[in-house]
Amino acid sequence: MTQNRYFYVIGGGGLAAASAIEGIRELDKKSSILLLGREKDLPYDRPPLSKDLWFGKKTVEKIFVQDKKFYSDHDVEVKSCIEVTALDPAKKEIQDSEGTVYHFEKLLLATGGRPRILDIPGGSLDGICYYRNLEDYRKLRTQVAAGKSAVVIGGGFIGSEIAAALSANQCKVTMIFPDEYLVHRIFPESLGRAIQAQYIKRGIRVISGDVPISFEKKDEKFITSTKNGQKIESDLIIVGVGLNPSIGLADGAGLKVGNGIIVDEYLKTSHADIFAAGDNTNFPYRALGIHTRVEHRDNALNQGKQAGRNMAGAKESYNYMPFFYSDLFEFGFEAVGEVDARLETIMDWQKENDTGVIYYTKDNKIRGAMMCNVWDKVEWARDLIRRDQHITSEKLPKIA
Repeated sequence: MTQNRYFYVIGGGGLAAASAIEGIRELDKKSSILLLGREKDLPYDRPPLSKDLWFGKKTVEKIFVQDKKFYSDHDVEVKSCIEVTALDPAKKEIQDSEGTVYHFEKLLLATGGRPRILDIPGGSLDGICYYRNLEDYRKLRTQVAAGKSAVVIGGGFIGSEIAAALSANQCKVTMIFPDEYLVHRIFPESLGRAIQAQYIKRGIRVISGDVPISFEKKDEKFITSTKNGQKIESDLIIVGVGLNPSIGLADGAGLKVGNGIIVDEYLKTSHADIFAAGDNTNFPYRALGIHTRVEHRDNALNQGKQAGRNMAGAKESYNYMPFFYSDLFEFGFEAVGEVDARLETIMDWQKENDTGVIYYTKDNKIRGAMMCNVWDKVEWARDLIRRDQHITSEKLPKIA
């Protein structure tokens, strides 16, 4: 066992980690930085994995947050294919998967999360793709070809995006998910059913209100059996049923955890010198008055940078309102705030279920907004949410 000393150690190799380096170097140009990432690749953007890469809008080379030169120019030591396996807050030490111990002055936990694994017979069969990272994309890309068949488990964003991507690449796609319509957690029913109808029109078979109960493999084909008695044969199975935040390291070290690693407004954990940012982080969302966890690129980008600045002494509150977006064939949107279909919704359509704004309200106040095929209005929506004003269907805000 060897030991190394670094002023800043970043556990995680995603967007939040790369952004933290920028934040640190804005205030501290010299202190040593170590980045430990479990993937073999340098930090990259994840959204293209289920969007632009499949439609020829980007190449893999274009999705990296920074090139190798960035890390050398900023005096960052990068260790890839390495995972942090132990944390001792009292000693301010971590240990990696190779047994190396590192001492830190400031630590960032930007470990993201891992795909949820289906706990059913055959759920861990070799060849089933729990879609999450760049290596998954590389492997799946070699398997996708015209005429191939694919079963996609999950009707949320990842499942819907990857189903669209595979269909556009001439795969025969079957979707299976437990809800009655696509993106049930976010879309009002009328919109979800309209988008689902478009999927069906494009030849995607949709099995809603059902779940897989087992997977088998026979003669190079997968067999998916469902609770309602369906049996579907396919060349591929892709699963996108959500993410479990990586909190085990923090929990084992006695840091405060819940739905994510709990941090304060400065992104500091229950230990004064340990911070967290990204998909694994439960933070105070000041504009909404809640503690929450956000699994979107814009949050990782801005939260990571703010965590880096605060590690370097800035002591600035993270008050940013992250937005997110998706593209499902011709239907695209940008959204911000508390976008939850369980809230009351008011829909202001220019073209029904296609173009317009959906307001998500509670006690007649705007908590979130989704701009459907309406672009560059995120800041306008943020301002509406911050105002905390009442809204009625008779008197809707006008798009600035």
